[in-house]
Amino acid sequence: MSSAARAGAENDIVSRVPDVSALTWALDAADYLADPGLAMALFMAVRLPQPLLLEGEAGVGKTEAAKALARVLDTPLLRLQCYEGIDAAEALYEWNYPRQLMAIRLAEATGEHRDEQSLFNRDYLMPRPLLAAIEHPGPRPAVLLIDELDRADDDFEAFTFELLAESAVTIPELGTIHAVHPPIVVLTSNRTRDLHDALKRRCLYHWIEYPSAQHTAEIVRRRVPRSGEPLTLGVAAAVSRLRSLDVEKPPGIAEAIDWVAALTLLGVESLDASSAKATLGSVLKNHDDVVLVRERGMPWLVGAEHG
Repeated sequence: MSSAARAGAENDIVSRVPDVSALTWALDAADYLADPGLAMALFMAVRLPQPLLLEGEAGVGKTEAAKALARVLDTPLLRLQCYEGIDAAEALYEWNYPRQLMAIRLAEATGEHRDEQSLFNRDYLMPRPLLAAIEHPGPRPAVLLIDELDRADDDFEAFTFELLAESAVTIPELGTIHAVHPPIVVLTSNRTRDLHDALKRRCLYHWIEYPSAQHTAEIVRRRVPRSGEPLTLGVAAAVSRLRSLDVEKPPGIAEAIDWVAALTLLGVESLDASSAKATLGSVLKNHDDVVLVRERGMPWLVGAEHG
């Protein structure tokens, strides 16, 4: 990539994200309401650039932040969903074994000699999210979302260090591949385990809090346009009460959206004890939590305990 092309790509990013206020407005236009702290963290991730580690309880909008950023930048979002046992091959690349086998059989049928090296070249390589992000042709860098890294093990976490530090990955058969347009990397964690300090040193960091009831209601109204303000405010307040209990799975924004969608489908205009009891499975996804809330009482949940 020439220096002129690189400068052009950087200028494009600057024009799209000139400052924090502009990014906040653009995220809002992309239907993501970011508080000032998160908007600042995303701005730094784009403009420094530097990987950003987002932590917070499940359902606070970590994944959606990366998706919204990709929409703002009009660039692909490449998502790697981590899980227990994920390894480098599943995240980086995979060899197309059926195609290699066909090449071997064709060579045998025609008497052609095929050495091992000829079977491990780019023609037989299938990129996974990490390699696809490194090789993204532009004109703007891709947004690489490494989602729920805490679910992966320590070895996989260590494997990401090269990508985070150097925007490069190494494939034994091909060598080290450096990004022409280094991806904007967003990592998320629900803190099911502590991530290594070596990873954190490579990243910016931001903790996403649960939004206020008013903020939650505004988010929900955008996602469920047919819902009214009394309903979304009532559900947002009820979700806050649920989090105050010792529930195993505290509801996040996604559960609030699901609850309002279910209530709206049923024609409910404001949350009451009867509608809350009938739709509790939309917001609580654990039997023990449902039992706990029912014991506490539906009037308490909807704020009518002393009404």
